[in-house]
Amino acid sequence: MNDWLLEGARPDEQSTDADWNLVGRRLIEGVEVREVRNVPKGNGMVTEIFRRDWFPGEVVVDQVFQAVVEARCVSAWHAHAETIDRLFVNHGLLRIVLYDARRESPTFGQINELVHGLHRPALVVVPPHVWHGVQNLRNRPGALLNLPDRGYRYDAPDHWRLPADSHAIPYTFRSPTDGAGAGGPHDDI
Repeated sequence: MNDWLLEGARPDEQSTDADWNLVGRRLIEGVEVREVRNVPKGNGMVTEIFRRDWFPGEVVVDQVFQAVVEARCVSAWHAHAETIDRLFVNHGLLRIVLYDARRESPTFGQINELVHGLHRPALVVVPPHVWHGVQNLRNRPGALLNLPDRGYRYDAPDHWRLPADSHAIPYTFRSPTDGAGAGGPHDDI
Protein backbone atom coordinates (compact mmCIF):
# COMPACT_ATOMS: atom_id res chain seq x y z
CA MET A 1 0.00 0.00 0.00
CA ASN A 2 1.33 3.46 -0.93
CA ASP A 3 -0.59 5.53 1.60
CA TRP A 4 2.67 7.22 2.62
CA LEU A 5 3.11 8.82 -0.82
CA LEU A 6 2.11 12.45 -1.00
CA GLU A 7 0.31 13.93 -3.97
CA GLY A 8 2.69 14.93 -6.75
CA ALA A 9 5.58 12.75 -5.52
CA ARG A 10 7.53 11.03 -8.29
CA PRO A 11 10.46 8.59 -8.22
CA ASP A 12 13.92 9.59 -9.39
CA GLU A 13 14.87 8.45 -12.89
CA GLN A 14 18.12 6.58 -13.38
CA SER A 15 20.92 9.04 -14.17
CA THR A 16 24.01 6.88 -13.49
CA ASP A 17 25.01 3.25 -13.46
CA ALA A 18 26.76 1.46 -10.58
CA ASP A 19 30.13 2.82 -11.76
CA TRP A 20 28.71 6.38 -11.82
CA ASN A 21 28.74 6.64 -15.62
CA LEU A 22 25.95 8.91 -16.86
CA VAL A 23 23.11 7.04 -18.60
CA GLY A 24 20.21 8.10 -20.76
CA ARG A 25 21.91 11.28 -21.91
CA ARG A 26 23.15 11.98 -25.42
CA LEU A 27 25.79 14.67 -25.73
CA ILE A 28 25.44 17.44 -28.27
CA GLU A 29 27.37 16.69 -31.48
CA GLY A 30 31.02 17.71 -31.00
CA VAL A 31 30.77 18.09 -27.23
CA GLU A 32 33.17 15.92 -25.24
CA VAL A 33 33.23 15.29 -21.51
CA ARG A 34 36.43 13.81 -20.17
CA GLU A 35 35.85 12.87 -16.55
CA VAL A 36 39.06 12.67 -14.57
CA ARG A 37 39.92 11.31 -11.16
CA ASN A 38 41.38 12.98 -8.17
CA VAL A 39 44.55 11.24 -6.99
CA PRO A 40 44.77 11.34 -3.18
CA LYS A 41 48.19 12.28 -1.82
CA GLY A 42 49.47 12.41 1.74
CA ASN A 43 49.02 16.18 1.77
CA GLY A 44 45.98 16.60 -0.47
CA MET A 45 45.28 15.52 -4.03
CA VAL A 46 46.37 15.93 -7.64
CA THR A 47 43.91 16.24 -10.53
CA GLU A 48 44.95 16.24 -14.17
CA ILE A 49 43.14 19.01 -16.02
CA PHE A 50 44.34 18.53 -19.60
CA ARG A 51 46.54 16.17 -21.58
CA ARG A 52 47.16 16.38 -25.30
CA ASP A 53 46.99 12.58 -25.58
CA TRP A 54 43.35 12.60 -24.44
CA PHE A 55 42.41 13.87 -27.91
CA PRO A 56 43.19 12.52 -31.38
CA GLY A 57 45.10 14.69 -33.84
CA GLU A 58 46.56 18.13 -33.31
CA VAL A 59 45.32 19.91 -30.19
CA VAL A 60 45.97 23.59 -29.65
CA VAL A 61 45.68 25.46 -26.36
CA ASP A 62 46.30 29.12 -27.13
CA GLN A 63 45.29 30.63 -23.79
CA VAL A 64 44.38 29.54 -20.25
CA PHE A 65 42.22 31.69 -18.02
CA GLN A 66 40.10 31.38 -14.89
CA ALA A 67 36.55 32.70 -14.59
CA VAL A 68 34.96 33.17 -11.17
CA VAL A 69 31.19 32.88 -10.78
CA GLU A 70 29.86 34.45 -7.60
CA ALA A 71 27.67 32.45 -5.19
CA ARG A 72 24.39 31.26 -6.75
CA CYS A 73 25.00 33.42 -9.86
CA VAL A 74 24.63 32.61 -13.56
CA SER A 75 26.99 33.53 -16.38
CA ALA A 76 25.08 32.99 -19.64
CA TRP A 77 24.73 32.76 -22.60
CA HIS A 78 27.95 32.70 -24.66
CA ALA A 79 28.93 31.23 -28.05
CA HIS A 80 31.84 31.49 -30.48
CA ALA A 81 32.03 31.48 -34.27
CA GLU A 82 35.47 29.84 -34.38
CA THR A 83 36.76 29.14 -30.88
CA ILE A 84 36.66 25.79 -29.07
CA ASP A 85 36.25 26.19 -25.30
CA ARG A 86 37.56 23.58 -22.88
CA LEU A 87 36.00 24.14 -19.45
CA PHE A 88 37.25 22.65 -16.20
CA VAL A 89 35.61 23.49 -12.86
CA ASN A 90 38.50 23.99 -10.45
CA HIS A 91 36.63 25.34 -7.42
CA GLY A 92 33.09 24.79 -6.14
CA LEU A 93 30.22 23.07 -7.93
CA LEU A 94 28.97 24.44 -11.24
CA ARG A 95 26.17 23.52 -13.62
CA ILE A 96 27.34 23.85 -17.23
CA VAL A 97 24.43 24.09 -19.68
CA LEU A 98 24.92 23.67 -23.43
CA TYR A 99 22.47 24.42 -26.27
CA ASP A 100 22.99 23.30 -29.88
CA ALA A 101 21.79 26.10 -32.18
CA ARG A 102 23.44 24.61 -35.31
CA ARG A 103 20.59 23.86 -37.73
CA GLU A 104 22.72 21.34 -39.66
CA SER A 105 23.65 19.41 -36.52
CA PRO A 106 22.07 16.01 -35.76
CA THR A 107 21.54 17.31 -32.21
CA PHE A 108 20.03 20.67 -33.23
CA GLY A 109 17.90 22.09 -30.41
CA GLN A 110 19.31 19.72 -27.79
CA ILE A 111 20.20 20.84 -24.26
CA ASN A 112 22.92 19.23 -22.12
CA GLU A 113 23.17 19.88 -18.39
CA LEU A 114 26.41 18.84 -16.70
CA VAL A 115 27.31 19.27 -13.05
CA HIS A 116 31.01 19.21 -12.20
CA GLY A 117 33.33 20.28 -9.42
CA LEU A 118 35.88 19.06 -6.93
CA HIS A 119 34.22 15.67 -6.37
CA ARG A 120 33.34 15.00 -10.02
CA PRO A 121 36.00 16.76 -12.09
CA ALA A 122 35.78 16.80 -15.89
CA LEU A 123 37.06 18.67 -18.91
CA VAL A 124 34.08 19.76 -21.04
CA VAL A 125 34.89 20.54 -24.70
CA VAL A 126 32.44 23.01 -26.27
CA PRO A 127 32.65 23.36 -30.08
CA PRO A 128 31.98 26.60 -31.98
CA HIS A 129 28.31 27.62 -32.40
CA VAL A 130 27.20 25.79 -29.24
CA TRP A 131 25.75 28.23 -26.69
CA HIS A 132 26.81 27.66 -23.10
CA GLY A 133 26.16 29.05 -19.67
CA VAL A 134 27.38 28.35 -16.17
CA GLN A 135 25.49 28.42 -12.86
CA ASN A 136 27.15 28.32 -9.47
CA LEU A 137 25.27 25.85 -7.25
CA ARG A 138 26.90 26.84 -3.97
CA ASN A 139 26.79 29.71 -1.44
CA ARG A 140 30.41 30.69 -2.13
CA PRO A 141 32.27 31.68 -5.31
CA GLY A 142 33.07 28.94 -7.81
CA ALA A 143 35.66 28.98 -10.55
CA LEU A 144 36.43 27.30 -13.82
CA LEU A 145 39.44 27.21 -16.07
CA ASN A 146 39.09 27.65 -19.81
CA LEU A 147 41.73 26.28 -22.19
CA PRO A 148 40.50 27.56 -25.58
CA ASP A 149 42.18 26.81 -28.88
CA ARG A 150 42.22 30.52 -29.75
CA GLY A 151 43.28 33.31 -27.44
CA TYR A 152 40.92 36.19 -26.81
CA ARG A 153 41.29 38.83 -29.55
CA TYR A 154 40.94 42.21 -27.89
CA ASP A 155 40.36 44.07 -31.19
CA ALA A 156 37.81 41.57 -32.59
CA PRO A 157 36.40 39.23 -29.91
CA ASP A 158 34.96 35.92 -31.11
CA HIS A 159 32.39 36.11 -28.35
CA TRP A 160 28.63 36.34 -28.84
CA ARG A 161 26.24 36.87 -25.91
CA LEU A 162 22.59 36.54 -24.96
CA PRO A 163 21.05 37.29 -21.56
CA ALA A 164 20.50 34.33 -19.22
CA ASP A 165 16.72 34.67 -19.59
CA SER A 166 16.73 34.85 -23.41
CA HIS A 167 13.70 33.25 -25.04
CA ALA A 168 15.94 32.23 -27.97
CA ILE A 169 17.24 29.32 -25.88
CA PRO A 170 14.63 26.89 -24.47
CA TYR A 171 16.15 26.64 -21.01
CA THR A 172 15.46 28.34 -17.70
CA PHE A 173 18.15 28.46 -15.05
CA ARG A 174 16.38 27.23 -11.93
CA SER A 175 17.20 27.60 -8.28
CA PRO A 176 20.21 25.48 -7.32
CA THR A 177 18.19 24.08 -4.41
CA ASP A 178 15.20 22.67 -6.27
CA GLY A 179 16.76 19.17 -6.43
CA ALA A 180 16.46 18.87 -10.20
CA GLY A 181 20.15 18.67 -11.02
CA ALA A 182 21.94 16.57 -13.61
CA GLY A 183 25.04 15.27 -11.90
CA GLY A 184 23.74 12.03 -10.45
CA PRO A 185 21.37 10.71 -7.83
CA HIS A 186 22.98 12.70 -5.03
CA ASP A 187 23.51 16.02 -6.80
CA ASP A 188 21.10 17.83 -4.49
CA ILE A 189 23.22 17.12 -1.40
